[in-house]
Amino acid sequence: MKIEGEGQLLRAFIGESDRWHGRPLYEAIVLKAREMGLAGATVLRGLMGFGADSRLHTAKVLRLSEDLPIVVEIVDKPERIEELLPLLDEMVTEGMVTVERVHIVAYRHSGGSEQGTSRPSQASDP
Repeated sequence: MKIEGEGQLLRAFIGESDRWHGRPLYEAIVLKAREMGLAGATVLRGLMGFGADSRLHTAKVLRLSEDLPIVVEIVDKPERIEELLPLLDEMVTEGMVTVERVHIVAYRHSGGSEQGTSRPSQASDP
């Protein structure tokens, strides 16, 4: 898959304890994006945050929150992101989903293993 040019960045701001059909919501979103053939997804775990209810979520030892902020980021072509939005509307019952325009400079893969490990390119001596 080659993607360059105009794209969209989708971000889903959710909580670590949010669930969808018995599994963590962030995992369900990533698996759905993969199933749909989107370019990729990344899950980021926040150290601190708050949402619409203004309840503070933090990783500080004294607070021991089990509901840290999670951000799922997905970048792809606008039409691919649009296909995912109705599903996220159903899946994300608390949180926020944003979409913004991005310019994709490069999207590459090694073409090797499915695990996405990249191999360093080897220059040949002249």
